[in-house]
Amino acid sequence: MSRIGNRILSVPEGVTVSVNDTIVTVKGPKGELSTDVTDHVTVKVEDGNVTLTRDNDEKTSRSMHGTANANIANMIEGVTKGFSKGLEIIGVGYRFQTKGDKLVINAGYSNPVELSVPSNLKIETVSNTEITVTGIDKQAVGEFAAIIRKVREPEPYKGKGIRYKDEHVRRKEGKKASK
Repeated sequence: MSRIGNRILSVPEGVTVSVNDTIVTVKGPKGELSTDVTDHVTVKVEDGNVTLTRDNDEKTSRSMHGTANANIANMIEGVTKGFSKGLEIIGVGYRFQTKGDKLVINAGYSNPVELSVPSNLKIETVSNTEITVTGIDKQAVGEFAAIIRKVREPEPYKGKGIRYKDEHVRRKEGKKASK
């Protein structure tokens, strides 16, 4: 039994949460986010706290209860602090470059890979081998970081490729020389 849906979310100062039918909107110092909540979940905002209740105990309403609570908590954290995901590229000649609203990745292919950065995200280049994807929407930050990583996933023998900052790549031994 999940207890995530039953937790009470506190709204920090400078953040406003409004509910219009099934659409929850969160406004804060960094921006504004909104999400659609299913009909089985009711959202109430009172005294600086957000509480969610469900209509019945069916499986779908129980799962959406916890999901809606987690999504609203992520929206509150996003408009106050924001989210970031760090990526690094390992390999000879592999590098990141930003050109306007495009990210250019040299990852060992014959031509560089160009990705257009969504308008709600920012790419910060720490060095030519490290970047940070930042934004207020946790889902958008994670999805774009996954798209970047998919350009050249880390391989297990030499460890070359694009990986998250905190990711551990399991290495394989490779062929042994025969005696």
